[in-house]
Amino acid sequence: MQLNAKLCCCLGAGCSSRGCQLFLMCIALQVYHAACNGELYSRPFIESFEETPMLVAVLTYMGYGILTIFGYLRDFMREWKIEKCHIAREREEQKDFVSLYQDFENFYTRNLYMRIRDSWNRPICSVPGATFDLVERSSNDYNWTFEYTGRVVKDVINLGSYNYLGFAENTGACATAAGEVTVKFGVGVASTRQEMGNLDKHEELEKLAASFLGVESAMAFGMGFATNSMNIPALAGKGCLILSDELNHASLVLGARLSGSTIRVFKHNNMQSLEKLLRDAIAHGQPRTHRPWKKILILVEGIYSMEGSIIRLPEVIALKKKYKAYLYLDEAHSIGALGPNGRGVVEYFGLDPKDVDVMMGTFTKSFGAAGGYIGGRKDLIDYLRTHSHSAIYATSMSLPVVEQIITSMKCIMGKDGTTIGRSRIQRLAENTVYFRRRLREMGFIIYGNNDSPVVPMMLYMPAKIGAFGREMLKRNIGVVVVGFPATPIIESRARFCISAAHTKEMLDRALDVISEVGDLLQLKYSRHKVLPSLDRPFDETTYEENEE
Repeated sequence: MQLNAKLCCCLGAGCSSRGCQLFLMCIALQVYHAACNGELYSRPFIESFEETPMLVAVLTYMGYGILTIFGYLRDFMREWKIEKCHIAREREEQKDFVSLYQDFENFYTRNLYMRIRDSWNRPICSVPGATFDLVERSSNDYNWTFEYTGRVVKDVINLGSYNYLGFAENTGACATAAGEVTVKFGVGVASTRQEMGNLDKHEELEKLAASFLGVESAMAFGMGFATNSMNIPALAGKGCLILSDELNHASLVLGARLSGSTIRVFKHNNMQSLEKLLRDAIAHGQPRTHRPWKKILILVEGIYSMEGSIIRLPEVIALKKKYKAYLYLDEAHSIGALGPNGRGVVEYFGLDPKDVDVMMGTFTKSFGAAGGYIGGRKDLIDYLRTHSHSAIYATSMSLPVVEQIITSMKCIMGKDGTTIGRSRIQRLAENTVYFRRRLREMGFIIYGNNDSPVVPMMLYMPAKIGAFGREMLKRNIGVVVVGFPATPIIESRARFCISAAHTKEMLDRALDVISEVGDLLQLKYSRHKVLPSLDRPFDETTYEENEE
């Protein structure tokens, strides 16, 4: 049976009667009770989101306010040519046309982002492994343009790349296999999968991915972003309802918008918020007509790349089953990085892959390659092969990239005859636990789940975004700093990504530098002091309240 017939089936007649509402409330209470009593979890689920200190929040708002005032002042000076204007402008002969460049829309970019632009887009000239080499650059016009100095900064410790299992490397089995395939097949395919671009290597990859995920079938795509943005419109359309986590990735948001479905957003990882939307959707149906929705699709991620949080998947699946909705799980950051065998958040919670209707992920992080995949029932994959824009119109994946994925995946699965993959998964878990614990002991506010290799450390104030990135680079540590609008305005942060390629010596060196810079910039905001203990189990961390 085609997926269209399965996914387009109605979820029952819409009902607004008192009896129906009471029944739905009973279902909600049952799911909530089970979650609160730990019946849905086979392991401790510990996440931390310490509240922003009031003084820090006030000073952060004041900082953005001052920057905004000075931004308007500088715009006034540029308008009167007192200050040189570097921004894109309409030509004089087009001044009566509708403006192509909206000055107000770019206000943040030219007046706030430009001040700290040197903290992003830094060019590297080596493999982005545990360390990398950085091309030094400087600016003589306040970051509007950059010039290369000719100097290369060697052996910068890499705390920014998504190289979770360390497969982004230029030596070893993956690099050798990709090189051999390049010699045999070349780099480009120059056709789509449906025409002349379907090679045996593509089919081998998809069979291997399906086996790895524990699903009936899988399909590979050349771009991770397009895997979401081009496939969601094939699964949902007008008359469908998409329930999306408020912190979902831009690719999920774009895919939902392109689908033409009605979109409703629930609070991040908040099962009560999701449940209320599900209950209201079934009780009231579509707006105006109150017809039942053609289908309800829940969009969530495995690990949220800005928060470091892990989806409460057992609860989501319980709600999905109770309300007969469909689940789309994006495992871009969790596949390879979670679970004893690296099979992602589903394995992490000990769940059945069959309970997830659409399993999506990317090969860009743990596999050190490019592209994405979708796994699930065979009829789902057969449907997408003929209905997905990304499958029909996009050029096939490059064969060296395919071979990189195949080799790294076999290594993770142990099919290469070694335990390298298993040991890397274990090392990543150990590095994550150690790094997070040490940062908390130092007094930093750290977001996310204890087992997430994405580690956001809060900076808050706009001036400290650029300062932290620059001071860390001076000490040969490469980090990623993030601010508004990618995060809420008072929640700017540094985002560390831990890798299995990091040695304990590297992490200790990085932690010492982070502590030093933290003292310099006064970043140790936490009001909870973690009591350090060398032999304490990670999940038994104790806190004492800090009144200072």
